[in-house]
Amino acid sequence: MPRFSRAVALIGVLLLAQPAFAQRLRLVADAWPPFTDATLINGGLATDIVSTALARAGYASDFEQVPWARALMGVGDGRYDVLVNAWYDDARTQLGQFSGEYLLNRVRFIKRRDDPIDFQNLEQLHDYPIAVVRGYAYSAAFDGDAQLQKVPVHNFAMAVRMLAAQRVRMTVEDEYVARFFLSRESARVRDAVEFLPKPLSENSLHILVSLKNPEHAQIVASFDREIARMKADGSYARLMKQHGM
Repeated sequence: MPRFSRAVALIGVLLLAQPAFAQRLRLVADAWPPFTDATLINGGLATDIVSTALARAGYASDFEQVPWARALMGVGDGRYDVLVNAWYDDARTQLGQFSGEYLLNRVRFIKRRDDPIDFQNLEQLHDYPIAVVRGYAYSAAFDGDAQLQKVPVHNFAMAVRMLAAQRVRMTVEDEYVARFFLSRESARVRDAVEFLPKPLSENSLHILVSLKNPEHAQIVASFDREIARMKADGSYARLMKQHGM
């Protein structure tokens, strides 16, 4: 066999042996700072962690930001390969395969530093006005407790400013989201508030890989392996720090 033919044959064998390295995965998410947002460094914290882990596993990727419903539908019909920011839900297993947990979302109460509020159960909070963002789901118990004094607001920034101004006694938000927006507030607002220790709820964050991708199981296994390695070698912690977490 001529030398050129042998080289071509060798390249063909290598490509067949490593199909994952030939794929370019289509990543998708909605705008959810600081986790996923096209205006942030490398698409936000979650996008950066996910694309880095996939790159270490040999997968190139492109990221597209679309509304949540379109992202989920796109994973289901195979338009996208990987949904970056998914909480586990049984119904979604009909659309894609979940990875293991790569981030943990903790929804926590925030109060003024000088206010001696304690939280062990929701009944303790019935006397306190609590700023909540319209349309958000915080937890089944919290959302369904009609005795809580919920004060609807447009966004977390408004909620925390009302808290600092003593117009409400508490607000509630995902810890990473709250820290992201607090870092953009004035020192007067930022220094006036603090998190309560006990979280209201916790949700693990996963990628959801489309079942339409024939290598979905391999992609998930490779992703989980690289996340574990990133945590062991310190690169995961460095990404968290780079994003201010």
